Amino acid sequence: MKKAATAKKTTSASKDRQDSPSRLIDARIKDLNDWRGEMLARVRAIIKQADPDVVEEVKWRKPSNGMRGVPVWEHDGIICTGETYKNAVKLTFANGAALDDPSHLFNSSLDGNVRRAIDFHEGDKINEKALKALIRAAVARNISARARKKPTSA
Repeated sequence: MKKAATAKKTTSASKDRQDSPSRLIDARIKDLNDWRGEMLARVRAIIKQADPDVVEEVKWRKPSNGMRGVPVWEHDGIICTGETYKNAVKLTFANGAALDDPSHLFNSSLDGNVRRAIDFHEGDKINEKALKALIRAAVARNISARARKKPTSA
């Protein structure tokens, strides 16, 4: 009986590695197999360069209909999500409206009070310096917001 339990544990661990958020994002990029996959891979790399402590997640999965979910990058809260559409790769910043955007990267979802997004289209160049600054600002905002929410010790 011990052998069966060990085999089951190994299978479960193997499945966990296959379903890790990073692997799911890798699979999503590979499945796109066009400029959108390349663009998503590029913005992902920039996010990781801007914040080496970023955590990748995949949220809003619906396995019943084959949806892989949405790549999400977090550091003390959601920084941004990476959605792919027919004509765009959309990087949506969860609290983008609260961020300074001196380079005017935000070009989508401008009407809301919270989120802001950047739509990348085929052939678009990425202003890496400005995008890294925006990512770092989002992380700083998340850290600051989390610090304000911590209860003070009496």
